[in-house]
Amino acid sequence: MPRAIISPSVLASDFGQLTAECKRMIRGGAEWLHMDVMDGHFVPNITMGAPVLSCVSKGVPGIFMDCHMMVTHPEKWVDDIAKAGGSLYTFHLEATSDPLSLIDSIHERKMKAGVAISPDTPSSAITDEIAEAADMLLVMTVYPGRGGQKFLDRCVPKVSDLRARFPDMDIEVDGGVGPKTIGVCADAGSNVIVAGTAIFGADYPEKIISLLKNTVNDAQARSSRK
Repeated sequence: MPRAIISPSVLASDFGQLTAECKRMIRGGAEWLHMDVMDGHFVPNITMGAPVLSCVSKGVPGIFMDCHMMVTHPEKWVDDIAKAGGSLYTFHLEATSDPLSLIDSIHERKMKAGVAISPDTPSSAITDEIAEAADMLLVMTVYPGRGGQKFLDRCVPKVSDLRARFPDMDIEVDGGVGPKTIGVCADAGSNVIVAGTAIFGADYPEKIISLLKNTVNDAQARSSRK
């Protein structure tokens, strides 16, 4: 199985100190930073866009920006996010009618491509062809659009299904994930963990990052012994 990666969601950070917050997470052991881009159309809220990502990229050299594009017409944003320094461009399957062409476009701009599904979208919507073209699959465990929602247990079986079908894929979970919910995510087979409030709101975020990562590693070790 692919290795454990923790991607703190900057949606829960102090936006007035965004560059400093990203550096703080990296010092705490995070390898990726999860950047939630919302356009006010696909979801009701508006967060950051390419100009903000560009500032972060310049302020934190070498940062891996895990860009979660909660936008309509995600194909229109690829160039801007690439120029801003995006590393991984994850679009919602619900927002496009041609995911394979979009994945090709993302790869042409030298970014990794992720495919996300919202809580009401079945895992079967991610076909073998889509998964084989993508670099990562994201299962939302809350409804996209705002932070601080309660974790939806009914989404976990989708992680299990995708892990069974695609054993070597990076599979990410995002939404309501923290010390109390990481266990079921890890046992289901997720290896990329997005957590916002649980990390940024902690007195010692490095301890939460370590706990999340160790839980994934332990679940993988148990799985390998079966």
